[in-house]
Amino acid sequence: MERLQNKTAVITGGNSGIGFATAKELIAQGAKVIITGRKQNLVDSAAKEIGATGIVSDQSNLKDIDTLVAETKSQFGNVDILFINAGIAAFAPIGAIEEEQFDSIIGINFKGALFTLQKFLPLLKEGSSVIFLSSANAYSAMPNRAVYTASKAALNSLMRTAAYELSAKGIRVNAVCPGPVKTALHGKSGLSEEALQKIAGAMQQRVPLKKFATSEDVAKLVAFISSDDASLITGSEYVIDGGLSLNSVVG
Repeated sequence: MERLQNKTAVITGGNSGIGFATAKELIAQGAKVIITGRKQNLVDSAAKEIGATGIVSDQSNLKDIDTLVAETKSQFGNVDILFINAGIAAFAPIGAIEEEQFDSIIGINFKGALFTLQKFLPLLKEGSSVIFLSSANAYSAMPNRAVYTASKAALNSLMRTAAYELSAKGIRVNAVCPGPVKTALHGKSGLSEEALQKIAGAMQQRVPLKKFATSEDVAKLVAFISSDDASLITGSEYVIDGGLSLNSVVG
């Protein structure tokens, strides 16, 4: 079903993981999609594979965001869907957090997300949909993730304010908050594969549905929120974690 026919979507960090799966899903539903990433070869390869338009852009760099907006306007005009997906994760206990790590995570996950939204405002049509990729970690206290979880909690707060401010223009703003997802991002955490598998196995036992989401699961949720079927949904945080967050209630 092509419920996104004639819509134009921009997905930051769309060359891999959730961003790539979402780009593929939106294209399957009829949208024209622009994906971004920081490495030319990866962006080009991903764009070619799914029939998207690829633009190299670093979400932490405001000049790059300006260029992305200008190129999007030149090639496509207005935008119907803005999925601010790009993000990074790095883990360290509070006593070992370095300024460079802090600046990098906040620069991409929060500062970059805020200014991406700001700079795309002139291109967003009435009735358009903005979606932030947040995380279920925004609601939890997880060791070694102080900066990452703070960046996602800040993103959720930004989303609510933006939803209120932009409602007058008919622009909807929401956040998708995945729990554990099978995505390449975990490979960038600095942990060994053995350590990751051990953590994943223990965590999966705590998930009531006994499985992790896939990037495709998240992509389908984003596609729904992007569509006119969700025309009355704004200011909402969608947790997609197989029920993992229920543990804080049931023990």
